[in-house]
Amino acid sequence: MSIPIYQIDAFTDRLFGGNPAAVCPLERWLPDEVMQAIAAENNLSETAFLVAAGGDFDLRWFTPTKEVDLCGHATLATAHLVLTRLDPARQKVGFNTRSGRLEVARDGEMLVMDFPAYPPRPVDVPDGLVEALGSAPETVLCGNFLMAVFGNEDEIRALRPRFGVMIAYGLDEAIVTAPGEDCDFVSRFFAPGFGIVEDPVTGSAHCALVPYWAERIGRKELHARQVSERGGELWCRLAGDRVSIAGRAVTYLEGQIDVGSATGIDSR
Repeated sequence: MSIPIYQIDAFTDRLFGGNPAAVCPLERWLPDEVMQAIAAENNLSETAFLVAAGGDFDLRWFTPTKEVDLCGHATLATAHLVLTRLDPARQKVGFNTRSGRLEVARDGEMLVMDFPAYPPRPVDVPDGLVEALGSAPETVLCGNFLMAVFGNEDEIRALRPRFGVMIAYGLDEAIVTAPGEDCDFVSRFFAPGFGIVEDPVTGSAHCALVPYWAERIGRKELHARQVSERGGELWCRLAGDRVSIAGRAVTYLEGQIDVGSATGIDSR
């Protein structure tokens, strides 16, 4: 049994930038362990699997080590595939996910995702966080992820986390963020507990980042930059209990995976 696979760079308008995601369209779901094995073999931060469901698609995301409830860049990559290759006449696409129904619509050259907002609330500094990051943040909050806020962009770029320390203290993931020099805010995202040392661009992190910075800056429309090595650009808007996250995507490759020879699965 062969299934198609595409690798798409999300939140960028150029190859080798943004965050690469694998996308596998399926006629029906493979066993969970096979999808997890494919994600581990791809060794990207996310592999997305989609199955047509009426006019929408059911969508699931896997890191190299586990299935997750929400992923931004792999959703953007999947929408890019649907709207440019699978059904280019469409103007928008809906996905049924663990986090509810998510829509992605065209807006010129951009694709705009409609995601839930997770406004973060202040929390005590977790044990091991300062040791793991190598620097003390100004404040720590938690929305859908732990978030450490620093004073400026240079501090974010200079962080060299100790991922072994994060794992030892049970800190599966952490957002770090600060005001941007030529954008509204910058961030990085570390997720060693999900098999991801540093995620290049993390759409789902902005479900918490956008409510925080919108309140702090006093403006609902924000330009964000994730300052990982690959980097990525996001244009965001807070709309009540939802967050709009817009970006571009570029297809890098397409091919086929032969899963039958390894798993005994056939097309019947």
